[in-house]
Amino acid sequence: MKEWGRIITAMVTPFDEKLNINYDKVAEHAKKMENEGSGALLINGTTGECPTITSEEVVPLLNTVKENVTIPVIAGVGTNCTRKTIENIKSISECQVDGLLVIVPYYNKPNQESIYAHFCEVSKNTDLPIMMYNVPGRTGVNMSVETLSKLAEIDNIVALKEAGGDSAQLSRMVCVVPDDFSIYTGDDILTLPSLAVGAYGVVSVASNIVGLKMEQMIYEYFIGNYSEAIAINKKLTKLFDCLFATTSPIPIKTALNLSGMNVGGCRLPLTGASDEIIALVKNCLSELKLRG
Repeated sequence: MKEWGRIITAMVTPFDEKLNINYDKVAEHAKKMENEGSGALLINGTTGECPTITSEEVVPLLNTVKENVTIPVIAGVGTNCTRKTIENIKSISECQVDGLLVIVPYYNKPNQESIYAHFCEVSKNTDLPIMMYNVPGRTGVNMSVETLSKLAEIDNIVALKEAGGDSAQLSRMVCVVPDDFSIYTGDDILTLPSLAVGAYGVVSVASNIVGLKMEQMIYEYFIGNYSEAIAINKKLTKLFDCLFATTSPIPIKTALNLSGMNVGGCRLPLTGASDEIIALVKNCLSELKLRG
């Protein structure tokens, strides 16, 4: 598989004023992310508003990104139905993506045996590398360390996006997976502490707007310049908090629009940013000397 890098940007899906996908802006933003430190792009994930992207839109969305970047493209395909997830994988076969993001099934609240069975069945139906996505805050269930340990033995399950917000759990997860299995934090604010306990990188929302700063922070960490890495993290912490002050991707789309990259609004059921969120985002952008 292609190396996915330390920063995988969970890319927003730009819309026009009628909330149709703006494919020109998709191409523009994807190129910008490649030039600003992203090792790979995650398309049609939570940040990309996957619940409201139609099945007819997914293929042209992925193809637009693939045609405009040279870095790997990972497609979000997971649902709370194993059969539907497999159908989603088959439906994008023409896109030649470089990997798949498959979420722990949500709403159904599967137990650990069911989570294991779900990922086993999905893995049997594709040759593409799979990144699992554990995000209890959205799914209502948490993949255990023991379940991860078993799933990491499957050849084409190669990575985990761990977004439980629990550094202790992530620390334990790192201890039970093979050396060639990559664990990424899904929480921007935990990037630096996650690296310290053995995570490989971050699937990032913030890199949509501060990718170069995040790239520098990670670089400084791995060359042993910990004081500089900590200093960058301190500068970005307020932004990390700001981008999750309300439901994502409302704040990151607001930040991009205010910084001059017009990505449009969010599709319902997500509404526009409140005056309070807009003011908070403007303040963060101003402090970081980004346009806002």
